[in-house]
Amino acid sequence: MVSSPTRYLVFFQYFGTKYSGVMETSNDQSMVGVQNYLESFRYASLIHCNKLHWLFCIRACPRKEKAAQNLKPVVPIKFCISSRTDTGVHALCNSAHLDIQRAPGKPAFSEKQLVYSLNYHLKPEPIRILNAYRVTNSFHARFSALSRTYIYRLLMGCTHYSEIPVFERDLCWAPTGGGLEFWELKFRSRSFVYRQVRRMVGALVAVGQGKLTPHHIKELLEIKDSRAFPSNAMAPPSGLFLKSVEYNEADLDTTVAPGE
Repeated sequence: MVSSPTRYLVFFQYFGTKYSGVMETSNDQSMVGVQNYLESFRYASLIHCNKLHWLFCIRACPRKEKAAQNLKPVVPIKFCISSRTDTGVHALCNSAHLDIQRAPGKPAFSEKQLVYSLNYHLKPEPIRILNAYRVTNSFHARFSALSRTYIYRLLMGCTHYSEIPVFERDLCWAPTGGGLEFWELKFRSRSFVYRQVRRMVGALVAVGQGKLTPHHIKELLEIKDSRAFPSNAMAPPSGLFLKSVEYNEADLDTTVAPGE
């Protein structure tokens, strides 16, 4: 008798600088997505090596099994991620649901077992599972979300890259002007359009620097065409963090039975 799959909601975080974004990409790219590391078992370290050294790399870079595959599911596991993030964008807390179908006679993983196992096999990647909840099979990480909160970190007043504290590099944007201080801008909504937060932050900084005027912003809003937005006014990805994804607490009831 085939066992029923159990659906889990997991919250996870990552340092996004080395990834092409959170979503899965083809494995032949120099940078791949966070999702590749969470679930894929076909990704080989060979892609990091150049063609002149491919024979050496086959021996030196063994095939790397990924986190979800090590759970030995009957059916390959797919992470349905709630919130897309772009190349270089970080997440303090993103979320995804996944279905795990174990071999007949094998009990469903507890939330703690799932978190421990995934984190063990994610080493040494800067990706960590924070928490897990059993949820009903109708739950959807993307469509069940009530809201998403982003934070953008600005380090104001830098005149040179060397002035950025070493532990803050790749974790903020440092436009020139003003005194040396951190600003955090918070944005909360049920959903966002592509690069919306980076455009809003870039527009605010551009107005502060005199590169755009409030009248220009009004015109851009009336045009309602993202292609009209000045490319040089886009805030870089390094300062953007997905802070949280919010759900109804009733949906995260850990008493839900497997397959219910």
